[in-house]
Amino acid sequence: MARSMLSHNIDSIQPDGTILPAPGELPRPDEPGHVAYALGEYYRATGESTLHNHDLIDLAARCITAQMFTEPPAENGLAYAALGLLCFGPSKDRNPVWERLVEETQQRIDKSLLHRSDYDNHWQAFNIAKAVARFSLGLSKKDETSRLIERMCDRINQTSSAGFFDDSTEGFGGNFNLYGVMAFVFARSALQLHANSGVRDRKLPTLRTYAEKYIKMMPDLVRHDGLGWAFGRAAGAYGQMHCISLILQGLRDGWIPDDQKTRYYDILRRLFMFFYETYLDQEHGFLDLRDEERTAYAQHTTRMANFDAARYLCQWSRLAKTVQMPAGAPRVEPPRTSGRFVIFDKSNRKEQGLFLYRDAESGLHLQIPLVSSGTTITSDSLAFPHSPGVFDWPNNTYLPVMLPELTFGEQVTLPAFYGKNCVTGLGLRNSFYFRYDQPELINTKEEFAKGLGSVKVQWTFAGAKIGCEFAYTVKQQVTLDKFRYCIVIAAPHSKYNATSAPTLGAQGLRCSVAKDDFQATWRETEVVSADPSYRTNYGKIHYVQTLARDHQLIMRPGQVYRLAVNFEPDVARIG
Repeated sequence: MARSMLSHNIDSIQPDGTILPAPGELPRPDEPGHVAYALGEYYRATGESTLHNHDLIDLAARCITAQMFTEPPAENGLAYAALGLLCFGPSKDRNPVWERLVEETQQRIDKSLLHRSDYDNHWQAFNIAKAVARFSLGLSKKDETSRLIERMCDRINQTSSAGFFDDSTEGFGGNFNLYGVMAFVFARSALQLHANSGVRDRKLPTLRTYAEKYIKMMPDLVRHDGLGWAFGRAAGAYGQMHCISLILQGLRDGWIPDDQKTRYYDILRRLFMFFYETYLDQEHGFLDLRDEERTAYAQHTTRMANFDAARYLCQWSRLAKTVQMPAGAPRVEPPRTSGRFVIFDKSNRKEQGLFLYRDAESGLHLQIPLVSSGTTITSDSLAFPHSPGVFDWPNNTYLPVMLPELTFGEQVTLPAFYGKNCVTGLGLRNSFYFRYDQPELINTKEEFAKGLGSVKVQWTFAGAKIGCEFAYTVKQQVTLDKFRYCIVIAAPHSKYNATSAPTLGAQGLRCSVAKDDFQATWRETEVVSADPSYRTNYGKIHYVQTLARDHQLIMRPGQVYRLAVNFEPDVARIG
């Protein structure tokens, strides 16, 4: 499959090493680096230096050259290019790609790998990779890898009480997303190429401390059909690929106990099957990210994703041999009903985390992230149940899905991004609840609307029945200008879908409003099937239903304003 992906995309490599984008897309400045790393891992996995009469050594040299002379420098691309170069040989003296590079490019590599910025987010993993490559290629006698790993871990401890990766660089903080998984996967892949095996051995326990936290999430995170990380930017195909790599690396390094291995083998099988069925064109052999029915994170180009997928497939093939996976079908654990809140960060200022719920009988499995959206707000990170096929949302687009949006003048507020007094537990008749407070309302810019009011949020889960209540109070009389609450109805992709994936049956979400002190009314259903901005990672949104109030409401202190909505989705199976 990796060979097929490369074959379909290798002609996009231009004579100068830049990458020709797919029709309708724009190139990324770091794409040559991604391509070089993919070619390097293919060479490592197969030992082949040609592919369909293409000289991979020459192509890698061209891409590395293009990446090194990209202005302004794309540091992530430099890291990918450096690891790609290292894949062809453990030092520059025995590296066929290095020999193909002109002296000017060699000097540029030396200079580029020496220069390093300091990052508070996942980009620090790229600095680690650059340090690995610089020392391993013999461009420096000083190995900075250990120091950079420790600095990355120090930053994690500064921004997360629970040891998770906050990808925020400014503002409110708490952007706990898929890039936390990616950072550890990338850093561990770099260490595997490190010529200084002693550093690798000394630093693996440090990485394990943090990577294990994500590994332990997987049993409750991965859906029965294999859907992995489903919220935040960059989910979709990369949500599958990063999770697969994390588990395989954990199995290789002994980070998963022996008595848990069969469980993780099954999780791994499901993750891969979902990836294979949902994103791979099995007839022609390439990764299909976006078409007339679905889209992807805006920064993920088709070329980059295909070369990344080829790289991952090559890495997985080697990792699978090291973990000695048993022949035959792994033992599958019977489904169980559970509810769990994973704390990412807890401080006096805010609490953030991820609530995970699954119902054994109906198969309903959802993720509610209580995290920051980062610099640009979209629906992807909002605090509502994420369960593609059942509870969907538009990718790259903002819409208050299953959350009340209250507008006070210029303040547009949402009960998302953070909480206080977060708690989960068992309710009546074996139901689960997830509660949190917002002592200060927060706006869509992730700024506290101080002095305005507060809200208490409660989600309840009983089988496939879901209830949510939002209870607002204000600190002084204030005018509510607008109120909005949206639900969306989508459908999985007609061709690319997992055969056991959940979808909505004929009766839909079966939504009912139990309490509405805002006296809003349902607008006429909006049909958005033809609107490309209403596509998801998995399919197309067809309908948006909006509960709205467009005229003013005077809200008074001492009074509680409630919105309570119930759902009983008709959960079916695609197959």
